[in-house]
Amino acid sequence: MTSHPPRRRLPGQAATMRPRKKSLLVGEGNFSFSAWLCEARGAETRVVATCYESEEGASGQALARGNIQYLRDKGAEVHFCVDCTKLEEHFLPAERDFDYIYFNFPHCGRKVGVKKNKELLARFFCSCAEVLAEKGEVHVALCRGQGGTPVDQPQREWHNSWQVVAMAAEAGFILNGIHPFNSRDACGYKCTGYRSQDKSFCLEGALNHIFTRSLPLLLPRLRLCQTEVEGKLVSFLVPQIFQDKINRDFLGMNSQHPVRTVNEKLLEGLGESFLVLKPNCPLSLVFQNSSKSSFSLDALWMVDDAERNLNPELVVKEKDVKDTGTFSSRFPDWNGTDQDSNLKNGLFGQYYLRPSLLVFLSTVIQQTEFPPNALLALSGPVFRKCKISLHIPPIFHEALFICVVNKGSEDTRTQLLVENLSVTLNPLLQVAGFKLGCTTDEPDPAEFGAFVNSELQTHKLKYLIVLKLDASDADLKGCCVGTVGKVPWWPASTDQEIAYASLNLDLLAMHICGICDWRILWTSDERFLSQFSGGILERFKSFSLYPPSYVHDLSFWVADPERFDETQLHAIIRDVSHESVVSVQLLDRFQHPETAQTSLCYRLTYQSCDSALTSQQAAGMQMKLRTEIVHSLHVALR
Repeated sequence: MTSHPPRRRLPGQAATMRPRKKSLLVGEGNFSFSAWLCEARGAETRVVATCYESEEGASGQALARGNIQYLRDKGAEVHFCVDCTKLEEHFLPAERDFDYIYFNFPHCGRKVGVKKNKELLARFFCSCAEVLAEKGEVHVALCRGQGGTPVDQPQREWHNSWQVVAMAAEAGFILNGIHPFNSRDACGYKCTGYRSQDKSFCLEGALNHIFTRSLPLLLPRLRLCQTEVEGKLVSFLVPQIFQDKINRDFLGMNSQHPVRTVNEKLLEGLGESFLVLKPNCPLSLVFQNSSKSSFSLDALWMVDDAERNLNPELVVKEKDVKDTGTFSSRFPDWNGTDQDSNLKNGLFGQYYLRPSLLVFLSTVIQQTEFPPNALLALSGPVFRKCKISLHIPPIFHEALFICVVNKGSEDTRTQLLVENLSVTLNPLLQVAGFKLGCTTDEPDPAEFGAFVNSELQTHKLKYLIVLKLDASDADLKGCCVGTVGKVPWWPASTDQEIAYASLNLDLLAMHICGICDWRILWTSDERFLSQFSGGILERFKSFSLYPPSYVHDLSFWVADPERFDETQLHAIIRDVSHESVVSVQLLDRFQHPETAQTSLCYRLTYQSCDSALTSQQAAGMQMKLRTEIVHSLHVALR
């Protein structure tokens, strides 16, 4: 079992006043664990030991009587007749804020089934939420197999375990750590049976589960944004899935986010071979799509030019986006008509969230003077419509590097740019077992994801920047993290061209730091950023272990399957689930022989990477989703 060893003052070291930690132990039998903890922690911890029995019943055995007396002699508190599911009734508000709560081998007693013990855990965690300090820990020791996590070996079937992580989630707790429970570490500890019966049980393979509070699963609030596009002020409603991400400033001067660190490493490395410049003016979050643009419209997030419809008091500047109202699952009725489905289906409006900084290429080139060997560096968040995947983010930070080259010499300059990127990034990637490479192969969308879709239709690609495992297997599939290409100078009469390299900073940071879920980059939990303080790119250690997942199926009839937009379905799922769906799998497709209607059945997996997600919350989202797809996609539920 993981314990906190006593802190000893070195000879000659002055004593410092630090607040005493408060440890609450519930469900104690013979109080041997409380006695050990009191001895191990010493004066730095205030121990409060409790049991469910009366003092007369608990003192019926000699070991318990001795431990109770020892605790009292040491100044610890001992309480009897304490129900661990109603702790708030036993401790006044001034007596709460415990730093640690321990519950070793909980059990309802007698031969009760799994259901009763799960209920005990759920009620215990809800009670802990009332008396635990904000950054406190709840320690629950369980026998082998009871917890239901992959650490249990052998692992029981989920329905036959106590589902400790799911039970904790109902009270807002996440599993922060899990370690073997070794009774030898707790000198003098002796396990007892129900109601202090002098009957031990097998502790081999027992585990100590450590839980901490998670951030609540917050509902987004409506946000309006105002920005300048081609000299005109444009006001727009931020799509719901981006409302908590639109103004995070990960690349700002005061940020210690790993995305910024990767960007700074790139600028530093490129600066050794190029004169790196930055644009003088900020780039808008939206752009106006023109007939000349060949960006794929189905990959773009459309926003409404709502300037004439919005209340001016609600509009804020792009750099100071604020909450403007309460959450609504549907877009508001701007003109007294039902336009929310039109917005979501891309049928209304002409402005789009930028899918790449390349949309501003001609603007920044015309406003920038390029000395010899100059490289213009742009960076910022961009937005793509894509299907749900842990590895393909709908919002990410792009780093775009642009240089002007004479026709005929572009290959030399492009090759220098690629070599410089490899020299800069490979030392960071090799620690994680990856190697950066380039390929001229035609990309397979299923293999490389949505990153290159827009660029492929807009510019001539020279290379794909690909990450591969640092292995000798040349056929090993890779992950595309960027593109290198060229575009003609504007106007076309000149003899110069523009070479560029576009990199997905989020994917690079994920691979360097060992992050397997893009959503964790956007968490507001301080336990994420604290791992990268000082701009150090460490391997990420998850603070939410084995989060529970909940599976729901969704079936509906589609009148015209050829016009059905699956990407739009994924967008609605993102919206309704607040990005808590990690997988959408098409299970079945069936065409009715008489009506010619097509039935589609999808399996959705709900799971949060940083918050406590309950089965009730997942079920509620699923019900809401069923209503929303009928309204927005005009399908018939099965």
